[in-house]
Amino acid sequence: MTLQIALIEPKIPPNTGNIARLCAATDTSLHLIEPLGFSINDGDLKRAGLDYWDAVDLWVHPNWRAFREAMDRERCLYFSSHAEREYFEAPYRPNSCLVFGSETVGLPERIREKHPERCFRIPMTGPVRSLNLATAAGIVLYEAIRQTRGLEERDAGRTVASGPARPRGRRGRPRS
Repeated sequence: MTLQIALIEPKIPPNTGNIARLCAATDTSLHLIEPLGFSINDGDLKRAGLDYWDAVDLWVHPNWRAFREAMDRERCLYFSSHAEREYFEAPYRPNSCLVFGSETVGLPERIREKHPERCFRIPMTGPVRSLNLATAAGIVLYEAIRQTRGLEERDAGRTVASGPARPRGRRGRPRS
């Protein structure tokens, strides 16, 4: 089983490229939910991901609905600076999907309203409203890895009730 990161309508190519590199380094699948603010062939995106793109299990979904059809809702944990609970309280599982909103608008309000019990934030002090998307994804992903390290070994060889370890099928376009 593997952790997954989903980005809803990311806008800044270097952020997505850095998150792709993070995913390659941790064997984490990356889901990009369109519309994107750039082309997957964007030079800035490729440079930020360096030469690791072939090591990324990349899924591109044409919209939120297509992503929701491919991903079991129970696997999703949402991250927003507007959430009440802190990210280390999240119920991480070895097959969790860590969902982040775009750099410009964050996690959509409709998701925060529909799933408040599954929304978490990274605590901050001072005048900063939010962290860079790639920084936030890294903080949350490594906490999920830390918390699930023993769970993966315990769950090995048995079915986890929260669903399959991978999406039920590739949606959208294949990686470029």
